[in-house]
Amino acid sequence: MAQALDIDHWNLECEFNNTDHRTDLNGVDRLIVRRGQPFTISLYLRSGNYQPGVSSLECIAETGPQPSEQYGTKATFGLSANIDTSRWSATVTSPPGDMVALCICSAPDAPIGRYTLTLGSSGRIELILLFNPWCPGDTVYMNNEENLAEYVLSQDGLIFRGSYKHPIPTPWNFGQFESGILDICLRILDMNPKCLKNPGKDYSGRRNPIYISRVLSAMVNCNDDKGVLLGKWSDGYEGGVSPMFWRGSVEILRNWDTQACQPVRYGQCWVFAAVACSVSRALGIPCRVVTNYLSAHDTNSNLVIERYINENGDLVQSREMLWNYHCWVENWMTRPDLKPEFNGWQASDPTPQEKSEGVYCCGPVPVRAIKEGELMSKYDAAFVFAEVNADVNTYMKKKDGSTSKVISTTAVGQKISTKSVGRDTREDITHLYKYPEGSDEERETFKKANHQNKLLQQQQNEGLHLTIKVTSDMRKGCDFDVYAVVTNNTQSDKKCRLLFGSCAMSYNGFLGGNCGFKDLLNVELSPGGERKVPLRLNYSKYGDLLTEDNLIRLAALLLDYSTREPILAVRNIVLENPAIKVRILGEPKENRKLAAEITLQNPLPEPLEGCCFSIEGANLTGGRAISERLSSSVGPGEDAKVKIYFTPTHSGLRKLVVDFDSNKLCHVKGYRNVIIGK
Repeated sequence: MAQALDIDHWNLECEFNNTDHRTDLNGVDRLIVRRGQPFTISLYLRSGNYQPGVSSLECIAETGPQPSEQYGTKATFGLSANIDTSRWSATVTSPPGDMVALCICSAPDAPIGRYTLTLGSSGRIELILLFNPWCPGDTVYMNNEENLAEYVLSQDGLIFRGSYKHPIPTPWNFGQFESGILDICLRILDMNPKCLKNPGKDYSGRRNPIYISRVLSAMVNCNDDKGVLLGKWSDGYEGGVSPMFWRGSVEILRNWDTQACQPVRYGQCWVFAAVACSVSRALGIPCRVVTNYLSAHDTNSNLVIERYINENGDLVQSREMLWNYHCWVENWMTRPDLKPEFNGWQASDPTPQEKSEGVYCCGPVPVRAIKEGELMSKYDAAFVFAEVNADVNTYMKKKDGSTSKVISTTAVGQKISTKSVGRDTREDITHLYKYPEGSDEERETFKKANHQNKLLQQQQNEGLHLTIKVTSDMRKGCDFDVYAVVTNNTQSDKKCRLLFGSCAMSYNGFLGGNCGFKDLLNVELSPGGERKVPLRLNYSKYGDLLTEDNLIRLAALLLDYSTREPILAVRNIVLENPAIKVRILGEPKENRKLAAEITLQNPLPEPLEGCCFSIEGANLTGGRAISERLSSSVGPGEDAKVKIYFTPTHSGLRKLVVDFDSNKLCHVKGYRNVIIGK
């Protein structure tokens, strides 16, 4: 007759188990394990010894407020001869005696989250279960250790901003293993409207990374729920801070948690994406932040962006816009609901743009489905397809109310970028989203997507040709020239009007004040001739107009008097901030105080007031930002310089993220990689 084990006390062996399950950076004071992978706890018996074949132990694993075997949120199992990694199971791995080494394995498709594990009549233990990308039975399985180190375990990274001609890496502290962050991530799941409405069904859905990704896409923004961030793209940042202020996700997540789930003010696309990446990695879903340059926002699902200019070449603002860049995330998982070739990276966008199934969320949609033009694929394939592939049709609105089509060469979806695995460089992943421009496969994809073919594409070898050229040295604070270049590729003399203008711009396409304008009424070109027209951009004119994005939009409009045909060339330029120099003083060792000497030279022809340096880094600054303010102003050409002390808590390669802020030079970012010794 089976004899139930009489348990007196136990040891969860958290340090061993958490290290084995790669969750030890969360701490080793509680049990945090990954699904489908065994863990071992030590049971000490009150009376009797464990006898193979005689002793029994009923185990019950439960998660959520309404555990149910039907929903998969409750599992009952006993002792077996061997571990079965396909379901909840338990076995004893120690010889007979009064100490029992109990090996337990969760099902690889068990819902993630907090669990109570009841052992017989006298033992109740608590644990947290996460996705397991190291487990072949888990739907987030990723068979590459270097990729796992980057997309799950790395607590810092780079997010690309700037422009497609000049991608600028911004360092970011994802901090998914910092103290308290995992609990906040689980709270985000608990605060989602689906959980508040039907917790039993929601907890059951947590077995599925597709469901979790969709919940996170909705909950990172606060448009429909008690989400994390409030977006703001214009009219100042009263009642909060500029999205440029943030150096990482940790402070944002902690603020949301401590402020009773009130939204943190403010975010823009790279901040939404970075926070979603932190939460995904914390829960065990491989994740990366992706930047799409010249990203289309298609509001009517016709895969065409229609934009209008006036007779000066100025853009008329509308809801359909081209963002200078847009960031989202990709999560790695299989898609059992779709064809096998759609397994792998799935695009998911937490920036609130359009509603999906009545909620501001987007994805996950297989990146491969975007490339193949499979717009029926779940979720939101048509919207993401338009972001990287939409046609841009430009029309001129004339004073008499009539409109005419403008020849324009704007191509959507350029230089789709993410951080390289294991290196601080940019990886171009455009080929994962689209076939090469003009290839047979691209044309087939457009047909399949019921897409309108490229109309009126300007031919390089005929007609008038208009481009904008810039110099390599465009630094904030400098005066410099940009050029409109007109080429006559016809056999006849041409007489044209050239309007060449510039204005400040936000990264999401909103236009600001005029930075310089030129109107040449009589540009004459002989056959094969070329004319290079400079436009001077002076800091005295553009300095006060720039947004924090440091972007200027250049637009040249050419009117051929003989054909009355307008040609438009547009280019966005990003002005470079000065470099931040970081020197580490002292030998970098665990739990040893270090100093960072940080220097920035003022590039502006005016003094900087209110200068402040801040540093932050996973396992470097105790999960918080450390700031140092300068007491005096910094004159033109002078150095702003501080020394900031910090104490690393873990060994290994770490990224110290630095931010400089002042009245005239806002949120300049820099970083320094530091190898911390044991």
